[in-house]
Amino acid sequence: MAFNWHSLPGVPLCAIFFAIWKYGTQTMTDNAKLNLLSFTGKMKILHLSWIAFFLTFFVWFNHAPLLGAIADSLGLGKDEIKTLLILNVALTIPARVLIGMLTDKYGPRLVYALLLAGCSLPCFMFALADDFTQAAIARFLIGFIGAGFVIGIRMVSEWFPAHELGTAEGIYGGWGNFGSAAGAMLLPTLALLLGGDEGWRCAIGVTGTLCLIFSVIWYLNVSDTPKGSTYFKPKRIGGLEVTSKGDFVFLLIMKVPLYAALALLCWKLSPAGVSLLGDTASTLIYIGLVGFFLYDCYGAWRVNRDIFVKPVPEMHRYKFKQVAVLNMLYFATFGSELAVISMLPLFFAEVFELEPVYAGLLASGYAFMNLMSRPAGGLISDRCGRKSTLLVLTAGLALGYALMSVIDASWPLALAVIAAMACSFFVQAGEGAVFAVVPLIKRRLTGQVAGMTGAYGNVGAVFYLTVLSLVSYQTFFLVIAGTAVLGFVTLLLLEEPKGHMAEVNADGSVELISVS
Repeated sequence: MAFNWHSLPGVPLCAIFFAIWKYGTQTMTDNAKLNLLSFTGKMKILHLSWIAFFLTFFVWFNHAPLLGAIADSLGLGKDEIKTLLILNVALTIPARVLIGMLTDKYGPRLVYALLLAGCSLPCFMFALADDFTQAAIARFLIGFIGAGFVIGIRMVSEWFPAHELGTAEGIYGGWGNFGSAAGAMLLPTLALLLGGDEGWRCAIGVTGTLCLIFSVIWYLNVSDTPKGSTYFKPKRIGGLEVTSKGDFVFLLIMKVPLYAALALLCWKLSPAGVSLLGDTASTLIYIGLVGFFLYDCYGAWRVNRDIFVKPVPEMHRYKFKQVAVLNMLYFATFGSELAVISMLPLFFAEVFELEPVYAGLLASGYAFMNLMSRPAGGLISDRCGRKSTLLVLTAGLALGYALMSVIDASWPLALAVIAAMACSFFVQAGEGAVFAVVPLIKRRLTGQVAGMTGAYGNVGAVFYLTVLSLVSYQTFFLVIAGTAVLGFVTLLLLEEPKGHMAEVNADGSVELISVS
């Protein structure tokens, strides 16, 4: 099916998308009593935070709508393209854990600025790549920018009260995630305008430049907390604090999938996969992962060794199972979103024989839903309860992916796009509902909890993209649906946050913070 990009129906589609966004967000913010037109106080922080997050996704997925042009320019085969998709999400796994620790320790103002500036460099590297190896290294390093999400989670939690937190975090996450949809809608046309077949390089360079500029704007215009508020920090840096011996063992178990995902990536790049790595290099990486895992476990013990000597007072405890459940849910929700965002333009192009630009624009509808669905998940969670909201949304995303598994060329194209957008509502609303709970577990550990939960999203992405490299599109969607069912079962163990959490001020006094 030939398609002339000059006839691209961008204006009508954008108008429809804008109408959906305007109605959805106006309804949500009316209910939450948040004035989105304000750019002062906490609303200024919210706007700057989602813009920073928007740019991280704009950069992180700037390759997805340009894969056809990139493959032609660098002479890449299908296996190499799929390898780039996996590499793009790999480094984010350890990066989110590390950035979560640094955010809790040094504050989101400094850490976000450094992350945005630093990650513009591999973006420029990718734009200048001449072969698969250079592109793969740059794509791997760009994955670090995906850790930016956890920084804003901590920032927003410092500025908004518990009864508005789900909605505010949803707006932050949803409008930020829209960066990938904006890339799908804008970058192909920008590439054509800037340089034809090699215009993808200019388009990707533009995204890096925007990221670098905003790092300065961010640093000069935000503060970590409202004036007079305390920024609670973890007692020690180097690992997530837990409050019982059983939870410590649970924490070590939950670390295993993070390293297993990296080992899976190594296998994919080894001679057993695309042979980017040799046998010796692969073996050394496996050994290194075991070493890092043991060192990580030691760091966790060093942070938590006091619990083996003296029990933590009841008022300062939290249940790590809450974190574990959220990890599993984010594996299925955000993990699947990352994977689907990466492959959906190619899926539409191949199944319906569309030109890449048109396929990218249609696929952007999946990510576009973030503008209203993720805030909706947070709002519903604020109003109707955290656990019940997650149960409904997780069931919905399982059914949504089951529906997507039966899409083929016999479907009307419009119906396929609607099915993808409907599925994305449950996926992204589920993400919003997950992070409506994260800041209510333990305030001073919010960055680290968000980092671990966010890392599980990337574990899910690596897992799903590896599955995609081995099976058909239909089986890929069914696998996601199956893991969503597992997440639903795990969710039954979640306890509804209620009452207050206790935090210790710098002067030793105890402050109670409402979580309901």
